[in-house]
Amino acid sequence: MGVLNVTPDSFSDGGKFFEPAFAIERARAIEDAGADILDIGGESTRPGSEGISADEELARVRPVLKALAGHLKIPISIDTRKAGVAEAAIAAGAEIVNDVTGLKADPKIAEVAAKLRVPLILMHMRGEPRTMQKEAFARNVVRDVMTGLQRSVAIARRAGVPKSQIVVDPGIGFGKNFEQNYELIACLPELRKLGCAILIGTSRKAFLGSTLGRPPDERIWGTAATVAASILNGAHIVRVHDVAEMVQVARVTDKVVEAIRR
Repeated sequence: MGVLNVTPDSFSDGGKFFEPAFAIERARAIEDAGADILDIGGESTRPGSEGISADEELARVRPVLKALAGHLKIPISIDTRKAGVAEAAIAAGAEIVNDVTGLKADPKIAEVAAKLRVPLILMHMRGEPRTMQKEAFARNVVRDVMTGLQRSVAIARRAGVPKSQIVVDPGIGFGKNFEQNYELIACLPELRKLGCAILIGTSRKAFLGSTLGRPPDERIWGTAATVAASILNGAHIVRVHDVAEMVQVARVTDKVVEAIRR
C-alpha cells in the first residue's frame, strides 16, 4: 500500500503533494513503482495534529480522486475518520475505507462500508492524535491492541460488514511508546486470532528515528527491516512511503515465507 498525503502537515511529506496536480502525478508514480493499493488521506493524524472539517478534507481529496478514477489499475483506499468523507470518497472513486480510529471517531463509517460493500481497515489508536503521545501508555500493549481491535471488529460486524472484508492494523506509533512498537511487530501473530487480514504501517515513523537518530526521509533502511519482520510475522499488507524500495523488500521476504512453509 503506497501512501499519498494530500495534506500540508503530515509528519513525513506534508506539503509535497498538497496541490492536486502534484498529488495526481505522485499517485501514478506510486502505481508505476509497484504498489497494489493507493492510500489517499486529506487529514494528518500525526502525533499532536489538530483535526479539520469534513468539507476541508473533501476539498483536498475529491479533485484527486475524480482525476484518478478509471485511470489507475490498482484500487484506492481513502484514509479518513469521518463517515461523510468516506461515502463521498467512494462516490468519487475510492474502493476501500481506512479508519485510523477503529470506528471510535465515527462508528457510522461501518454502516457506509456495509452499504457500499467495500473493505474496511480498522486501526488501533490509543487516545486521539492531539494528545496520544502525551497520555499514559498501556501496561500490556498487545492485550490493549487486541481488546481495542476486537471491539472495532464487533462494531463493524454488527453494522453488516462481512469478516472477509475487514482488515486490522495494530496502529504503530498511535498511542504507543517506542519500545511497544517493536513489541507489536514481534507479537504480530497474536492478531491472527482476530480472523482478519493484517495491515501494518511502520514507514519512516518516530520509533525508527529514535533508534537510528535520523530524520523521516533517512529512515528507509530501518523501514525495510520492519517491513521484512512484519511480513515474516504474518502481515498481509504493508503501508509505505518508499514504494519501489519496499516492493523489493516485500517480494524477497515473500519468497522466504514460501520457503518456510514448504
